[in-house]
Amino acid sequence: MARDRPVVLTIAGSDSGGGAGVQVDLETITVLGGHGASVITALTAQNTQGVKGVEPVSLDFLEEQLEAILEDMEVAAAKTGMLWDGGVIRKVAEKLRRYEVPHLVLDPVTVAKGGERLLKEEAQEVLLKELFPLAEVVTPNVPEAKALAGFEVRSQEAMVEAASRIKALGPKAVLIKGGHLEGEPVDLLHDEEGPLWLRGERLGPGEVHGTGCAFAAALATMLAKGLPLREAALRAKAFISEGIRRAKRPGKGRAAVDPFAWVEGEAERYRVIEALREAYGVLCQREVGWLMPEVGSNLVYALPGARSQDEVAGFEGRIVRFRRGVARVGDVAFGASQHMASVVLEVMAHEPSLRSAMNIRFSEEVLQRAQRAGLRMASFSRQEEPKEVREREGATLPWGVREALKGRAGWPLHVPSPP
Repeated sequence: MARDRPVVLTIAGSDSGGGAGVQVDLETITVLGGHGASVITALTAQNTQGVKGVEPVSLDFLEEQLEAILEDMEVAAAKTGMLWDGGVIRKVAEKLRRYEVPHLVLDPVTVAKGGERLLKEEAQEVLLKELFPLAEVVTPNVPEAKALAGFEVRSQEAMVEAASRIKALGPKAVLIKGGHLEGEPVDLLHDEEGPLWLRGERLGPGEVHGTGCAFAAALATMLAKGLPLREAALRAKAFISEGIRRAKRPGKGRAAVDPFAWVEGEAERYRVIEALREAYGVLCQREVGWLMPEVGSNLVYALPGARSQDEVAGFEGRIVRFRRGVARVGDVAFGASQHMASVVLEVMAHEPSLRSAMNIRFSEEVLQRAQRAGLRMASFSRQEEPKEVREREGATLPWGVREALKGRAGWPLHVPSPP
């Protein structure tokens, strides 16, 4: 039996290099569970180093594409990217009105990352008049917000004012992407409820191609699946952050956003959870209760490249001694252990391949057995812990791991922490 997926229509230019435009839109829509349909407004000859040429499609053929999709499919959401000129904009607006497409995400693309124009200057007024009133949300970056609002956008306060002015031009909401600003990269969604800040961190290998396209496509797909705008924006932000962090480099120029990083990330999370469950099964087959500390133990496993405790899985409620063996209080979950997560994150900062850690009971017998087993060991003394570390909650273990690893040629697999 055929499955139904929400149809998401991208109306944009074709990027022959595959890093942006219709190509990255369709990848994004697919990995997020939509069915991607496309209307191509222009062909571009481009690669990771820039746009070499633009060949707009005729208005007649543009109309044929729009009619072919809209008369046959129930489009749940649409997004626009490169529209090129006023004629294209008018035709797109006409069809979207006629077929009453419910959600429109308008990415006001004006120039490529290399500076090449993707919208004729005289077409901006047509864009404002024809498409802005149809848009559920407009997603300009900072330079585009400057052009639309009519003033420099150099701060978060200016973002709020710019979003308010752009919203007054007709769309229901405005989402300004703040990655061009210095400091913390933060996006702003301004809707009927007011401003919502979408905070992030600097990710990826510098400038990344295709981020605006993929973000708008992700937002459209989330809306097509029935999510309210604010939740859709938060999920689209998480999606694009992962795509930037794991950006790919297909050519000699800019890196490109990778929509499949989301899928790979979800698959890796599943592998980590299953590996921990399997490891717990191994512990249950042995009488290792004597190794459990009185406070209980936790076994954690981090995602590749983990940077936060939410990317480290462990056992909810810890692992405790039960008779001669062990029992777990809860199941495996990401973010379940703060203390051991902080340990493994600190170790990964020194050696990324060491992604798992477990705390066990401290005793001379344990140390002797570890030594006989051939484990390399390192230690730290809490008597040497600086006052500022001791007074900061959760700082002791990361400090201790750093101390234990100082000046060591090899990576220890056993770090005893004396009480």
